[in-house]
Amino acid sequence: MLSRSSALRTSAALTASALVAVSLAACSSAGNGGDGANAEVTVSVYNEAAVVKTVTALAEAFQKENPGITVTVDPRPTGTEGDNLVKTQLSTGEMDSVLLYNSGSLFQALNPDQTLTDLSGESWAADVSDGFKAVVSTDAGFYGAPLGTSYAGAVVYNKKVFADLGIEVPKDWASFTAAAAKIKAAGITPVEQTYGDSWTSQLFVLGDFGNILAQDPQWAEEYTANKAKYADQPALTSFQHLQDAFDAGMFNQDFASATAADGIAALGSGKAAMYPMLTQVVLGQLAQDAPDQIADLGVFPFPADAAADTTLTVWQPSALYIPKTTEGAQLDAAKKFIAFANSSAGCDIQNANGNAAGPYVIDTCKVPTDAAPLVSDIASYVDAGKSASALEFLSPIKGPNLENISVEVGSGIRSAADGAAAYDEDVKKQAQQLGIEGW
Repeated sequence: MLSRSSALRTSAALTASALVAVSLAACSSAGNGGDGANAEVTVSVYNEAAVVKTVTALAEAFQKENPGITVTVDPRPTGTEGDNLVKTQLSTGEMDSVLLYNSGSLFQALNPDQTLTDLSGESWAADVSDGFKAVVSTDAGFYGAPLGTSYAGAVVYNKKVFADLGIEVPKDWASFTAAAAKIKAAGITPVEQTYGDSWTSQLFVLGDFGNILAQDPQWAEEYTANKAKYADQPALTSFQHLQDAFDAGMFNQDFASATAADGIAALGSGKAAMYPMLTQVVLGQLAQDAPDQIADLGVFPFPADAAADTTLTVWQPSALYIPKTTEGAQLDAAKKFIAFANSSAGCDIQNANGNAAGPYVIDTCKVPTDAAPLVSDIASYVDAGKSASALEFLSPIKGPNLENISVEVGSGIRSAADGAAAYDEDVKKQAQQLGIEGW
């Protein structure tokens, strides 16, 4: 499945920013302030280039408010190498005093009850959304503080095209196909696809997960336990809609070679009306290339067959964690830094140094008034209880070949049923490698 590292690596490339992994160390000087001597805070930042700027700005402001604490930067590797390093350092007691890392299934792989500090007693914890708490918690504790906004994997659309053609936001698959037919008749690409960046092919499947959960709230648990399959309903519909869109000729002619950058440019200019994509990636690209086009875009969930099931799929932000090896004055300083990052002042810094691609998941943070209009669209579904976390936050199983299978289904090479069955086999191999019970 689409991991945030894959998407964010592409996002960073699109914005011409090199992906960087850093850690931020803060050391309290002896005899200066109330944090004690030689207290340390270290924040390891993975995957997203924009986070480096944000964390650096937070560090500088934190130092000004805490003159006894010095903040430095310590680079770390990204990707699988970085994931393995985090696990190794946590297990050997060598991890920095604060860790910025993924929420969801990758967090669960850290063995949090044994390696991380429970933060449920912190003052800011009550302000965190239930959706985010669920992806940084176990039955034994709540371990992560959010950094950054959530974002959606959904259908980003050009509002000008919709308005000019008199099209309303589709609420179900039938109205989606009707809208696509009307758009195509007007000589505009209904749905942009960009298999030149093969990972983007997965959005039809991944973005549909909220609809699966609306029909079967236990599906993620059953899937992890090898009791639910993509070859069966309701999950098969995710692949079926991808096949249906191809069969109906909804895609751009160059879908096989177009890149994400091409797709975003087509969407922003109105050459394409809809693009299934992560809102973070779209906004990052347009902020660099065509910021005036951002106001023309909106977003809606992948439509389910029944309007009542249509649910927005949301990617949760990464989290700040404190290892259990952080103790004494060092622990006090680490908690202080995390509290600052989620204070109103910290939220202002986050807004000033990053582009909100969705709503925040903590009440102390509000998106700026000049945020992209599609952020309000996302918030409307979240506020209405019509959103759900992406599957990667609820299950550790991520078959590595989904993007290739999705390309085949979305190119007419393989049927939806065959693609779903192939992905179930891909998932089986991955689950067995992970040693998950029931496989």
